[in-house]
Amino acid sequence: METSNLNLPEIKNIDGIDTLFVHNKPFIALGGEIHNSNASNIRYMEENLWPNLNDLNLNTVLIPVYWECIEENEGIYDFSLVDNIIKNARLNNIHLIFLWFGLWKNAESMYIPSWMKRDSKKYFRAKKKNGESLNTISPFCSEAIKKDALAFKNLMAHIRDIDSVENTVIMMQIENEIGLLNTDRDYCDQANLAFNENVPKEIKENFALDGTWQEVFGEDAAESFMAYAFATAIEYISSYGKEEYDIPYYVNAWLKQFPWFAGSYPSGGPVLETHKIWRICTPSIIAFAPDIYVPYVPYVMDEYSYPGNPLIVPEVRKDAVTASYALYAIGQCNALCYSLFAVEEYSMDPAKVSKPPLAVMQALNIDPTAFDIEGCKPYISKVYSVIKEITPLYLKYRGTSKLKAFVKKSEYDHGVLLKFSKYDIKVTYAPRQPFKPLGSGIIIEVSDDCFYIIGMMCSIQIINKASENLKTDIIKLEEGEFIDGVWTPIRILNGDEKMMINLGDITECRYLELFKY
Repeated sequence: METSNLNLPEIKNIDGIDTLFVHNKPFIALGGEIHNSNASNIRYMEENLWPNLNDLNLNTVLIPVYWECIEENEGIYDFSLVDNIIKNARLNNIHLIFLWFGLWKNAESMYIPSWMKRDSKKYFRAKKKNGESLNTISPFCSEAIKKDALAFKNLMAHIRDIDSVENTVIMMQIENEIGLLNTDRDYCDQANLAFNENVPKEIKENFALDGTWQEVFGEDAAESFMAYAFATAIEYISSYGKEEYDIPYYVNAWLKQFPWFAGSYPSGGPVLETHKIWRICTPSIIAFAPDIYVPYVPYVMDEYSYPGNPLIVPEVRKDAVTASYALYAIGQCNALCYSLFAVEEYSMDPAKVSKPPLAVMQALNIDPTAFDIEGCKPYISKVYSVIKEITPLYLKYRGTSKLKAFVKKSEYDHGVLLKFSKYDIKVTYAPRQPFKPLGSGIIIEVSDDCFYIIGMMCSIQIINKASENLKTDIIKLEEGEFIDGVWTPIRILNGDEKMMINLGDITECRYLELFKY
């Protein structure tokens, strides 16, 4: 099918900010990712997935596509699962981001077809220094990469044929948390040979250094080497897909974490320190996206939302504080996508939701509270609803000094002083409470004296500029909501209610008009 005349999902740079467009309109993906194996059966999805997405105000769901399911027999493709997912997404008025679980998922080759698993000679695995084989196909196995690329090409051609008009599928994630665990690099024969050669031309030119990987990168040689190996493999796979259907593609990262050495987290994955290599090798990839289960979520979002790397958060902690981080991701980091993990569980009884064993979470340096969904559903549902409604206002003011976002970043972060044209605004965060969001919000200055305040778990106080000998008072304080970006007041607050602007645990909106005397 010819797609050149269609408005396909794409990334446009608007006033210096990368923006996702769907049907030629700006689109913020407010999403949830489903559990790893929950898209493997049509009946299971219809009973346990789609009904559980109601009342969350999602507009996007991130769902895996498993190579083992679509090519169970070599060279024969079955896209019935894909077709059913797209059909049900349309029925639920939800867009999709597909996660291609091909060669690599969480640093292993879990979802490859059985015919590939059984032929370990042709589709050889990465090895540790002692010769032990890993459960990971080596990125130096060109035969496996070619097969992955061919399957991905066929998948993208199929999505093009059934979805290039509707644009239900808006982005693709290629593989999942790539890299090697429990070794700093691949020590198979092919890898050893490449490691001892001089670095490739594009590395030499971009780093202005020549020599072997060890000579150029020193103690970071193994991880840099693996980043190049995985990135070049991903670009090969991605380019095959792009030939068929050119929508935005990204890759995600298992974060670099304590104890901080390559192999304790997947060596070679797109963590911050390897982004330069990944960017050189993957021109078809729009972003390197963090999966965030650590307690310091805002710091990660700040780091990954730099110019040239628009923020996509495909997986993030699923407790109540995630609602606070959603506001910050959009307001401060201009995220293209914010997505909770295991979103179908939010409608379940928290006592019946399984969690990773504590020992596993400790081994992976995951904050155990990240998987506690108690009380979370109303918080995330409300914040997603508010973000949708303020989107026109947000798009107008983002990237300017008129819009400022904030969030409580740590136990020792008590608040922030935001400086606007005529006034400063002091935000004081409420103490952290179990099963509650954190202080978070967005303040937009629509004129010198008028502000919209959107937030939760904080109090707002107006502060005069230090150089002025004037007092400030409130002309109007309204409680209300936005409908398609238009303010709709519900109550005028005065008397005791205007002595201090307090925002509770559910996202609230205020209009504030001030004067000086």
